[in-house]
Amino acid sequence: MTSDNERKKRAKEALNKPARYGSDLDLEEFEYPESDIAELESLDEISSTEKQLLESVGIDPEQNRAAGAFIQLDNEAFLADVMIKQEGLEIMPLSQARQKYDWVENYLWNAVPVDTDKFTARSELEVYEGYFIRALPGVKITAPVQSCLLLKKSKSVQNVHNLIIAEEGSEMHIITGCAAPSSVERSLHLGISEFYIKRNAKLSFTMVHNWSEKTLIRPRSAAIVDENGIFVSNYVILSPLRSIQTFPRVRLVGLYAKTELNSVVNGVGESEYDIGGAVSLEARRATGKVVSRSIATDKAHIIARGDLVGLNEDTKARLECDGLLLSSQASIRAIPMLDARVEGAELSHEATVGKVGAEQLNYLMSRGLGKEEATSLIVSGFMKLEVPDLPPILQRSIEEAIELSLKGGM
Repeated sequence: MTSDNERKKRAKEALNKPARYGSDLDLEEFEYPESDIAELESLDEISSTEKQLLESVGIDPEQNRAAGAFIQLDNEAFLADVMIKQEGLEIMPLSQARQKYDWVENYLWNAVPVDTDKFTARSELEVYEGYFIRALPGVKITAPVQSCLLLKKSKSVQNVHNLIIAEEGSEMHIITGCAAPSSVERSLHLGISEFYIKRNAKLSFTMVHNWSEKTLIRPRSAAIVDENGIFVSNYVILSPLRSIQTFPRVRLVGLYAKTELNSVVNGVGESEYDIGGAVSLEARRATGKVVSRSIATDKAHIIARGDLVGLNEDTKARLECDGLLLSSQASIRAIPMLDARVEGAELSHEATVGKVGAEQLNYLMSRGLGKEEATSLIVSGFMKLEVPDLPPILQRSIEEAIELSLKGGM
């Protein structure tokens, strides 16, 4: 176990360490949060504008269909609630979990190293809050767990550290949204998320982003999956933003561990998206898949990365990257990376980037559709994301959010 002093020492040594990917940022330009954070008593304390933001990222503000919910506004207030009939689920601010359980310290900065770069380092050295979500051993939580992080202040940092644990034999589905109103200017969302999927457990995590045009996003996420564990991540970015750089890593450390990372990006405006996912196959029979679908319009620039590392025999993983250009001033780059370090690790990739096909357009227009309507239909089909075993309510949330975004951007 790394002590608090050791963590802080490592963080201080990494304060000037640049991120491996993405454009650099001067963290001194932003204001950091105060130390006090208040608990909201109910959703009645959240404004109608904030509720609309929740809905825009697939969150039900009334919590009618949720097993539990966590909502955080900037670094100032939070609401954590577990539905009365849902046993075996824990939701609380991370600070409360640290007070309640001594063992929480063993998980913090274990999946995500504190000295990864200057963003992780600064996160540890500044005041942070976030959510702690845990499914107890053997518990199957059928309704989704909701979480949402709202960023409302300009020129500030929302510094968040989340810890998610699916204990042995449990099953849980989380839908989380991150959003900012259009009035927010040059603020930074700095989010650390660590996932632990124990033996025979299953966790699906769906994240939908709806930021303002001048927001900067730097998440740092990682998951550790044990024997027969399954981790499914769906990452959906539908709005303009200034820039985002994220490269979550999943370690498959147990026999038959499995992961699937899906990302959908609707690139608009002059936004810069540097996204991807890495899978480290460390145990026999581990399998992984990284799927990326992107469309780029206006002057948007998208980099889609994928990294597969085969560290054990009899492992298999695949990268799939599809990009669709809708503007001559936009760009999409696919960067696949395959690293098989032992015999018997089977890694593969497929990448396609292009414009809307004339054949498809002509066919649809011959059926009576106008060019704009035909293009919209092609794009909608291209962006469709269907994930096996995803609860219908989560699938509908993704589809509705994508459809709403595409209607607004066409």
